[in-house]
Amino acid sequence: MLEEKSKPHYLGHRDRLRKRFLKSGFDSLADYEILELALTYVIPRRDVKPLAKVLIQEFGSLKQVFDADIKDFKKIKNVSDCSAKFLLFLRKFASLYLSLDIKQQEKLNSPSKVKDFLISSLSGEKIEKVYVLTLDFGNRVTSCIEIESGTVNKSFLIPRKIAETALNNKAVSIILAHNHPGGTLKPSQSDIAVTISVRKALESIEVLLLDHIIVSNNDYFSFKEHNLI
Repeated sequence: MLEEKSKPHYLGHRDRLRKRFLKSGFDSLADYEILELALTYVIPRRDVKPLAKVLIQEFGSLKQVFDADIKDFKKIKNVSDCSAKFLLFLRKFASLYLSLDIKQQEKLNSPSKVKDFLISSLSGEKIEKVYVLTLDFGNRVTSCIEIESGTVNKSFLIPRKIAETALNNKAVSIILAHNHPGGTLKPSQSDIAVTISVRKALESIEVLLLDHIIVSNNDYFSFKEHNLI
């Protein structure tokens, strides 16, 4: 009896959280409880509910917590290096799962899954990045490759790199994507110019540019959907 009474109160709470998750998934949990549940796997001997609430309050939302990088977490009291790396791992793991999901489709008949993958991979990035998705004759995604980061719209090497990526992966078509960190979804004149250059570079090797997708603030802009390709 004495041993039971000496158990920290949060252990029973953790068990109840896990049971609720196993029974009903994330729908049964508030945002701070989802984060709290994640933190229990990296902080075994502390009540992590207060920390979960502080993180969501500081960053603004559960999504923004997972979008944060190591430097952001270091500004928050009681967030260890191990916890910060674990939360970063979870975000990268989610992106990996989505990339595997679209690559294992027999045919790309669900463009929304591609957009989900790109939003997951790019919307939280602090710098501009360019991704290329290559597709084969069966319209299957064969690779998801980050080919550039930084001030990518100003790079004259982008069309050449994309063409080389298409050739190296024996692509029949590709989907181009990049992010606007903290900016508008509206394509800039540079975005439009690069898209035209990429399309021409791909036409010279008989590869089709299916779409160019811009990601920002958990949303996207499709050149194809706006008749710009």
